[in-house]
Amino acid sequence: MDDLISPANIIVLAVIALGMFFGVRRIAVSTRGKSCCSDGASCKKAKKVVVADADESHYPYHDELLIGGMSCDGCAQNVVNALNALDGVWATVTYADHTARVRSKRPIDREALETAVRDAGYFVMKM
Repeated sequence: MDDLISPANIIVLAVIALGMFFGVRRIAVSTRGKSCCSDGASCKKAKKVVVADADESHYPYHDELLIGGMSCDGCAQNVVNALNALDGVWATVTYADHTARVRSKRPIDREALETAVRDAGYFVMKM
């Protein structure tokens, strides 16, 4: 019984407890929509794209895409950048519901949208 309460065992248990605490804390932070990709290791960063024409009346065509593979707001921003890089497209992406809302000045080319999402490292799920 005295072998179970040795100083070496107490140290090992303390290290395990600390490891579990910090591991659970990291998981909790990364699942609250904060960026798990801040170190650049988890997702490929797309070039930031700003839409110059933000007048909704110029975008008569609309579509929604259900995006898979995102794990944080940084991922959602990568998808936004990839879609907004397409000519005549203005997209917003919400990580919370994994939805890309796409506006376009021309009829929607869904294959082009899916290719842009795929090239950014994510995928479009069938709704």
